[in-house]
Amino acid sequence: MPTLLHLSASPRGAASESLLIANDFVAAYREAHPDHEVTHWDLWDGTLPEFGPTAAHAKMAVFAGQDLDSAQREVWKKVTATFARFDAADRYLFSVPMWNHGVPYVLKQFIDVVSQPGLVFAFDPASGYRGLLRGKKAVVVYSSAVYAPGRGPAFGSDFQTSYLEGWLRWAGVADVETIALRPDAATGDVAAGRATAQAAARAVAAGL
Repeated sequence: MPTLLHLSASPRGAASESLLIANDFVAAYREAHPDHEVTHWDLWDGTLPEFGPTAAHAKMAVFAGQDLDSAQREVWKKVTATFARFDAADRYLFSVPMWNHGVPYVLKQFIDVVSQPGLVFAFDPASGYRGLLRGKKAVVVYSSAVYAPGRGPAFGSDFQTSYLEGWLRWAGVADVETIALRPDAATGDVAAGRATAQAAARAVAAGL
């Protein structure tokens, strides 16, 4: 059964603009694909393991083909279990608010945990990296409260889309669609674009 995994990077619950648009997407997706499974992963729910010194040493040991010590094996089990939960889905929906021109740190934590050799990527000294998440599709819902294209540098910069979409394509996910809720460039009003973003979410969901 095809599976859509929604990864939510906002901690704001019902007050989250990105989650609001994502929920419209999910409702339309369920209607268009009643035989598909839809699962939700709140990245703030405490299930993400830390990626600290032990995990970093384990990663480099795996990269070098070395044996792991007992502490490294224990943390590596958590890393691989996190990746397995992610990899089990065929399609991804990310809902991502803009934080300080980029993405919330919990999403960066998720990316750092799953981006491991033999899982998300392979590496060859001659040809470089090769993403292993082949044949998957992703939709990303972006939101921002201040930044919008055309507002000028005083209103922020967009490292949100370049970072996440760069990572997805590096990981092998070539099919990426985006939905953005930005404030109006002239007025700064976010509400004005909400209906447009909701309609876009429903259209993308129906055609995915």
